[in-house]
Amino acid sequence: MLVAPAESVAEAAERDSERRRTGLSQAAAASLGASLDVTEMAETLVSLLVPDFADLATVDLAEPVLVGDEPPHLDASGDVRLRRTAAAQSPGISAEDLLPVGEALPPVPDNDVMRPLMAGRPVLVSDVSVLRTALGVDPEILLLFVPNEAHSSVAVPLYARGLILGCVTVWRCQLPSAFSEEDAALLQDVASRAALGVDNARRYTREHRSALALQRSLLPHSALNVAAADTVGVYQPAGGRVGAGGDWFDVIPLPSLRVAFVVGDVVGHGLDATAAMARLRTAVQTLADLDLDPGELLTHLDDLVLGLSSEHTTGESRSEPAVLGATCLYAVYDPVTRKCAAATAGHPPPVVLSPDEEPVFVGMTPGPPLGVGGMPFEVTEFGVRPASLLAFFTDGLVDGRGGDIEEGMERLRSSLAGADSSSPLGETSQNIFDRVLPQEPSDDVALLLARTHALSSDHVAEWELEADLSLVAHARELVVGRLSEWQLEELGFVTELVVSELVTNAIRYAGGPVGLRLIRDRVLVCEVTDPSSTQPRLRRARDTDEGGRGLFLVAQLADRWGSRFTRSGKTIWTEQAIEGPAV
Repeated sequence: MLVAPAESVAEAAERDSERRRTGLSQAAAASLGASLDVTEMAETLVSLLVPDFADLATVDLAEPVLVGDEPPHLDASGDVRLRRTAAAQSPGISAEDLLPVGEALPPVPDNDVMRPLMAGRPVLVSDVSVLRTALGVDPEILLLFVPNEAHSSVAVPLYARGLILGCVTVWRCQLPSAFSEEDAALLQDVASRAALGVDNARRYTREHRSALALQRSLLPHSALNVAAADTVGVYQPAGGRVGAGGDWFDVIPLPSLRVAFVVGDVVGHGLDATAAMARLRTAVQTLADLDLDPGELLTHLDDLVLGLSSEHTTGESRSEPAVLGATCLYAVYDPVTRKCAAATAGHPPPVVLSPDEEPVFVGMTPGPPLGVGGMPFEVTEFGVRPASLLAFFTDGLVDGRGGDIEEGMERLRSSLAGADSSSPLGETSQNIFDRVLPQEPSDDVALLLARTHALSSDHVAEWELEADLSLVAHARELVVGRLSEWQLEELGFVTELVVSELVTNAIRYAGGPVGLRLIRDRVLVCEVTDPSSTQPRLRRARDTDEGGRGLFLVAQLADRWGSRFTRSGKTIWTEQAIEGPAV
């Protein structure tokens, strides 16, 4: 039998080592940096190193890096918290005693092994027995760092943009040859590529976290209980690299115990979309405070978007026109009339689930998206039974599986069909997400659920008066009598004065008929409706003026007051707090 010369065996081993190094370098160039997830980058790195280059590889990252922050600068004491992020080993290698993935590394004292790493240089250990002595730690802690079977090791810091993000360590146990200087140089080259990828992922994580935190901080509380409804809103960012976007929801209490439900979607993702969402949400809240009709509110909002778009076109604004093409649905629910009025700007209609009935989508005439201009926004009014469930959502909920949007809407309708009216709204929203959304949605989603309340007839009193000033005294008597029935006599003086002033002004300046209504709940609401469209103005009367003090007195005595236009005129309302529970 022929035996190859010793030199030929060495040459073959060298060629094999060179082949492995070349393959590792090419694989690293092709795969490292493809992910924007810090943990995924670390896992990719160890999978490249094992089993051809090393029998065992670990990646330990500074804890701030995992959440997107910059790591602290390493000093001579090595006082930095590292956490095992990824590990891989060849078959047959026992790593039971090593620190598991996810655990924090115990502190290691300053020594000849740690100083080069802290300075950003690799550490090559050809004899692991020397390393065990040089680390200077207790035997129990030593087992967490050094495998029993290892005979050679290389540790390289992950260094990028002046920051040491962590460390990658490789060990050879079954592979016979020890690591060489060429191996250490190759690992340093691979680690430098990986460090850039980790740092890019860290920066993305920080931006994604900032955008998501800003998005969530701009949304209202997830659960709100107002007189008209109990509500729960949920925001779900998109999966993968997409992240936070411009979807939002809002619940806005309105006068006379009404409530506005808002849901909208801004084009795009990231901080620009979040900032655009914040501008639109603030605008909607401001317009809602004016108590506008849903169609009129969307018209003003559309004008605002056109103005923002023109600022970008003329160069007066550097921000991207993310508001252009945004969609919005605005609905107002009145628990007294048990009706809801809604208008939509390119947004999907809500779903109504009445007790003991099947869920249905509200038939609405869709308006154009915001920023198109020149088109009206039709208002749809529909009745709402007590304890009904209203579901407002953005399109990411119904087209998240890449199919037809009609199929997504049918999935949503089916998920609501089995909803229990007694189940908490938070549980219902989670069931909807589980049944409708994919595991990683391609778009962010906002979902707002509202379970409506209705005011019983014994909580409302209303009368209609002719345009006769002699009926003002009768109006006061009606109000005082009803407050006595409600055991709210302590509010009688102020309410009598308010009714006297408002009814007198309505008859004197607007004519008849004049509507008078009291609503009792958590507050006492007094409304006076007349056929005039003239907006009342609060002013301070001069000492020589004979009149003009009535509305000022109303504003001083009531907790809140205001007016809103109706189809036939206007309504002036006041609110007074009711001490203790309402009866």
